[in-house]
Amino acid sequence: MRGFACAHAEKRHRLDRTFSSLSKKDCIGRYYSKDAKYRPFSALLPEGSSGKMLYVKLVLVLLMCGSFMGLLHSPSIHLADEHHHTKAAQVSKASWMSHPDAPNAGYASTLKIDWSQIESAVGHVAAPAEGSGGGLRVALLNFDAGEVEQWRARLPHTDATTVHLPHAGSNVTWAHLYPEWIDEEELYGKPSCPQLPAPAVAEKEAYDVVAVKLPCGRAASWSKDVARLHLQLAAARLAARHGRRRGSAAAAAHVLVVSRCFPMPNLFKCRDEVAPARRGDVWLYRPDAAELDQKLALPVGSCQLAMPFAALAGSPPHASPAAPPRREAYATILHSEKLYACGALVAATSLRLAAGHSQRDMVALVDETVGERHRAALTAAGWKVRPIRRIRNPHASRDAYNEWNYSKFWLWALTEYDRVVFLDADLLVQRDMSPLFSMPEVSATGNAGSYFNSGAMVVEPSECTFRLLERHVGDIESYNGGDQGYLNEVFAWWHRLPSHANYMKHFWEGDTPERADAKRKVLGADPPVAMAVHFVGMKPWFCFRDYDCNWNAPELRQFASDEAHARWWEAHDAMPVGLRGFCLLDERQKALLRWDVARAKEANASDGHWRVRIADPRRRICAGGGEGEACREREIAGRKVEGNRITTSYAKLIANF
Repeated sequence: MRGFACAHAEKRHRLDRTFSSLSKKDCIGRYYSKDAKYRPFSALLPEGSSGKMLYVKLVLVLLMCGSFMGLLHSPSIHLADEHHHTKAAQVSKASWMSHPDAPNAGYASTLKIDWSQIESAVGHVAAPAEGSGGGLRVALLNFDAGEVEQWRARLPHTDATTVHLPHAGSNVTWAHLYPEWIDEEELYGKPSCPQLPAPAVAEKEAYDVVAVKLPCGRAASWSKDVARLHLQLAAARLAARHGRRRGSAAAAAHVLVVSRCFPMPNLFKCRDEVAPARRGDVWLYRPDAAELDQKLALPVGSCQLAMPFAALAGSPPHASPAAPPRREAYATILHSEKLYACGALVAATSLRLAAGHSQRDMVALVDETVGERHRAALTAAGWKVRPIRRIRNPHASRDAYNEWNYSKFWLWALTEYDRVVFLDADLLVQRDMSPLFSMPEVSATGNAGSYFNSGAMVVEPSECTFRLLERHVGDIESYNGGDQGYLNEVFAWWHRLPSHANYMKHFWEGDTPERADAKRKVLGADPPVAMAVHFVGMKPWFCFRDYDCNWNAPELRQFASDEAHARWWEAHDAMPVGLRGFCLLDERQKALLRWDVARAKEANASDGHWRVRIADPRRRICAGGGEGEACREREIAGRKVEGNRITTSYAKLIANF
């Protein structure tokens, strides 16, 4: 499952320099040993070998090779195996070419089945009741003819039937199912998805077990394969539609998955595994039929909105109080009090204002780097503080921005809740987000390419999903080096929310004036139209409140919005006075801001923000407390960095998620 593509910066929402610590040696020479040396053929001969002797030996070797090749291509061997080996070679090549933008990698799997694992799994399926007529009815999906015969020979007590699944055309790629952009507001037409053919079965056919064999390439983005997705959705459709012929109508058929790689965890949930049936490359599930029906009603990919744009309206923020939802919560994560505590405090305030009388829990997961003082402030803001241990990203460099962001996996450990809406600490909630609780895991807004943005998403906590995420950190690589890339590999089948659910404060260089103006209108709309605004770039609490300081740095101007900046400070001012002290600027950051202003002035930046007279009262407040000599010493220390703006610590203040 480990990918071979080098981690790269996400161009839409991330700064290139954030990745300056990533080593390029992982891309250059990955396939070459540093000690490898090329030697001439003569260097491989034993010492003292003569040319004549070499000639005799070479002739003998050629004769032996000719005899072996003749035997290999004899009819008794070649005719029996030609089809199998040719097919296996084609499938192997295709599986390694799996890529989001490549044609289908192929439906066939080269996995050699361990039939004892199949027998053990089927043994955990309850036998039909007496007098019901026959044994277990099994649908075999994507097994070749030889494997079907093997099944019938080794499990003669089952009534196994091959189900034909017409393949998706080679013109259907992952990028067709998961496009970067769709017309969410249907200004030019309603978005549509490619059709994936349904399994060819009679309407009245019913099965006790649906067995499916899945391909699994070991290349980058191995999970983003059209054939693999199609087969799993087809198996789920058979299980939900036909269910068990006998027993509860709510029970779906068992689903038996044969694959090297784990199935989609938000379709076939690990909590639905039949324990202890799991062995090696075989999974056995007993899913709920109604839940499968709900999931299968969703669009096949992010090519259509899973939640209608109009559904964002939700309920009015100040509706009459209702019974508190018992098994739903909002959650955020902090693994740096210095960088994100202020953001989490303001996010809590904005969430409570927007949610009105909602009594859903708000949970803040904090690691050991967040001290008691900040934990008390989070509690005062409305968060239920939950301590966690940090989870290290094994592919990250020491002290890199993404070293500990796999701590986000702890969201799945919040098992006292059925559903959690996660919010990054740099989000400002503007409207009631409760409509998101109607969505399944993982629902999120789109990011660049075929990926979702993990800054706001719907998850369904499960202890076994948490263990799955932890278990594969060493063999799944993230496309962007962080949790977002990792989660996109695990949850390749995700559901698109309207962009207004997690609206990026970001202007593309290629944006037309009309497009940029439309974004400014969304960010400045009153009343708000976006559910939440995501503050990529320099965070508002690291700026003076007078204007968005992203204007002063050329590489950050794409993230500048005075409208969004002013809206964030309105939420800040709604906090209790005692909490505002956690948003003060230290002297070093003040010096860096002054440095930016000086450079913008030198360049005579056309936006003219450098001309604004700074009136932010935090400019004269000493963040560390105290006044007089102690504060002046800190200011002097801060000024020393003005000539060396680009530092590792400063880069950490840039947007990372």
